[in-house]
Amino acid sequence: MKLLDEIADVGRDARRGGWSRHLGDDAETELREWFTEAAARRGLDVETDGNLNVWAWWGEPGPDAVVTGSHLDSVPGGGAYDGPLGVVSALAALDALSARGVVPTRPVAVVVFAEEEGGRFGVPCLGARLLTGSLDPDRARGLRDPDGVTLAEALGHRAAGLGSDPERLARVGCFVELHVEQGRALAPRGDALAVGSTIVAHGRWRLSFTGRADHAGTTRLADRRDPMVPAAATVLAARAAMARHGDEARATVGRLHATPGGTNVVPSRVDLWLDARGPLPQALLDDVAAAAHAAAADEGCMVEVRAESVSGAVTLDPGLADTLATITGAGRLPTAAGHDAGVLAAHVPTGMLHVRNPTGVSHAPDEHAEDADAEAGVRALADVLEELCR
Repeated sequence: MKLLDEIADVGRDARRGGWSRHLGDDAETELREWFTEAAARRGLDVETDGNLNVWAWWGEPGPDAVVTGSHLDSVPGGGAYDGPLGVVSALAALDALSARGVVPTRPVAVVVFAEEEGGRFGVPCLGARLLTGSLDPDRARGLRDPDGVTLAEALGHRAAGLGSDPERLARVGCFVELHVEQGRALAPRGDALAVGSTIVAHGRWRLSFTGRADHAGTTRLADRRDPMVPAAATVLAARAAMARHGDEARATVGRLHATPGGTNVVPSRVDLWLDARGPLPQALLDDVAAAAHAAAADEGCMVEVRAESVSGAVTLDPGLADTLATITGAGRLPTAAGHDAGVLAAHVPTGMLHVRNPTGVSHAPDEHAEDADAEAGVRALADVLEELCR
């Protein structure tokens, strides 16, 4: 918890509440510097790969490494635990192993993945996707933030290094990510910890409605082609689709942007972003998109639907999950939240440990973990790493 306290004021968002830490901004840059210094204090060798993921090595980097870690970026106005808890717990677990006198026989690394939340450039798990080759680097360079700045412009000369890194990926023998629980399943069970089992399929799509800009005071109803109207209908359609597709379906519009954005101007364009998750996110999208096209036609507008990221359902490595469960005594927990672990799972044995969140709130300032539960997570992660390092 002292490690979390060291970064508690970095990226505090006075407007939204909570924390805003995005790739390349001042807060995220400060966090990278903090992690580098914290790792150096522990005698770890730090390097940043071509995709801006930061690696801190205990021992000589090499094949069959045991890797743990998470991310330090956040959603806009997010909580203090999503991502950072996994990073500080990894450092604290290495402290515990050193105190036990453990000398690993396999390389060990703590990794901080870049832009996991996609809070600035829209694509989640950006660093992990680039590392594994599941995101084309040219497409990544062309991603734009809300101010229109491309990733290539934000990174400058560093953008040339983006792309698949099979040599680095081949070093990873297994990856274990500790993460605060996102939801409230553990508190009713009375459990401080759980072992991750699955990650549901999810995707993000941008729906762009185009109409005609005009004067808010002088334009008659019959003369309007207002893209805000079908955009509003689409928000309601997402809620209705979620209800129709069952208890496991999730459809959310959390971001909407009007152009030109004047209070007294009928917009010419409205962009909104749909987050869909569940057993069949494509079916959710199809349902919402059909409603969007119908509403756009009624208003004399056009709509374009583009995928920004789509991830299938992930089953985390069963053998590693069994190992984690045996060592920790924790039960299993599926999640509808995306993680870097889910991206790596297609390439290396990957597991997760979840730490109880008594509020159940995530991606918001009320996200929380009790000190005792966080300490239990560190002990469990240290036990797991000690076993895997043999």
